Amino acid sequence: MKNKLFAALLLGITLSATSCATILTGTKDKITFNTTPEGAKVMHKGVEKCTTPCTAEIPRSLSKQMVTFEKEGFNSKEMKLTKSFNPVSLVNILLGGVIGVGIDAATGSLTKYSPKAYKVELEAK
Repeated sequence: MKNKLFAALLLGITLSATSCATILTGTKDKITFNTTPEGAKVMHKGVEKCTTPCTAEIPRSLSKQMVTFEKEGFNSKEMKLTKSFNPVSLVNILLGGVIGVGIDAATGSLTKYSPKAYKVELEAK
């Protein structure tokens, strides 16, 4: 009986530790965008996120993420969002194992956007 209780407790602790980065840091980052001139639409995957100067929540992803700045009378400018390793996901390697790392990978939480602020100069047409 004690062995079953111990096994259940150990399983519960292990499962609660999985996907640690997803739970602790979420699946989105708040990123600040500024443009010269101000008033440009910030587009991500074809969806308007905000108008500069602004801050938008961008979902994390292991794939390349691009934003486009659009303003009437100016050339659109596309920019890649840079990412770095999310150190919180190391906890999964130690405690959560393959399941936790898999969940963090699927949600994009193995990485985080860095820097959290971008400034872009738009060129007139």
